[in-house]
Amino acid sequence: MSEAPTINMAEFDPKDLALEDIDIAQRSLWIEDKKMAFFERLRDEAPVHFCKDSEFGPYWSVTRYKDIMEVDGNWQDFSSEPAITIVEPEEDFPLPMFIAMDPPVHDDQRKTVQGSVAPANLKLMEETIRARTQKVLDDLPVGEQFDWVDRVSIELTTQMLATLFDFPFEDRRKLTRWSDVATGDEESGIVESEEARQAELYECLEYFTNLWNERAERGESNDLVSMLAHGEATKDMSPQEYLGNLILLIVGGNDTTRNSMTGGVWALNQNPGEYAKLRNNPGVIPNMVSEIIRWQTPLAHMRRIANKDYELGGQTIKAGDKVIMWYLSGNRDERSIENPNEFIIDRPKARQHLSFGFGVHRCMGNRLAEMQLRVLWEEVQKRFHMVEVIGEPERVPSNFVHGYTEMQVVLHPH
Repeated sequence: MSEAPTINMAEFDPKDLALEDIDIAQRSLWIEDKKMAFFERLRDEAPVHFCKDSEFGPYWSVTRYKDIMEVDGNWQDFSSEPAITIVEPEEDFPLPMFIAMDPPVHDDQRKTVQGSVAPANLKLMEETIRARTQKVLDDLPVGEQFDWVDRVSIELTTQMLATLFDFPFEDRRKLTRWSDVATGDEESGIVESEEARQAELYECLEYFTNLWNERAERGESNDLVSMLAHGEATKDMSPQEYLGNLILLIVGGNDTTRNSMTGGVWALNQNPGEYAKLRNNPGVIPNMVSEIIRWQTPLAHMRRIANKDYELGGQTIKAGDKVIMWYLSGNRDERSIENPNEFIIDRPKARQHLSFGFGVHRCMGNRLAEMQLRVLWEEVQKRFHMVEVIGEPERVPSNFVHGYTEMQVVLHPH
């Protein structure tokens, strides 16, 4: 029996498809940035929607804000194991990580590294972050076109990650590469094959194993590798689990902040009135940062597996079913957020978004991400009248990492 041809969703108006034919995870919708109209239709007509056939197998989509909160806050009925994305993990290459675990194991491992981003530590870090941000911005060419993603977003997040891991600074771009490889696959153009992907991740493990051995001997310290090497809940981890947790911390610290750093520039360019508002009142920056994180939603989804039959939005999710919480859609839900498709830098209650998740898995580094973005915009506003985007940005070909691979800009001085 031959397979039925797959419909290319991006070629259709969402209204022209039968609900049961919609596969919101299809890559074409994400590469061509056509997904928002599909999400709107699902929120309106099928907020808990079953897709019976996709390249990722059958799955439920949860697209409304309140339903996402209900699933995300209920780890007892919706398990994070064995993975947090729609893609099934490779059976011969498991990557256990605490975000893909349930309490109590999750809680114990998370506590081990949480101190690195505790408020007292963030205070100490702010000076370093500001000095580095100033240097990166001062080295940029004014009046000439360049790629903001590479020169600013990647550079700043990679420097920050290197600091958190106490990672050799001259090798810091390896962290960017490993982050891309961890979330990429053959379809993404980042790696040629699953074998090549695994080989690169083993290089990551080997590099970090040397750091682990060094730190284990050196005594306790405040960097993430030392915390894992000395933590009661983590010091006896298997190599695969160490690699899994490294990838979690690298991707968590890299993709999210980097894509918000780019997304903010794009959003302001799309909304010149908001850019004018920012120029007139730089005091709005902390609030604007939350609005950027909502508007961009740098990780578009998280997945759970139902532990038992569960009623949600008039549908029965069966035990064992895959459930995708689309944060990107929840952050645009008109029922919970006023004018959600508008980018409003002085939006009231801007922090009430879903981008950091909710419940026991809420993003550990959320305050650090906010601080990095705040410092970036404070320093940008001191130097430039405008960061002007030239043309359309290039997007990450992924339904998980919601971001940009390239965005050409020109800086205009005051």
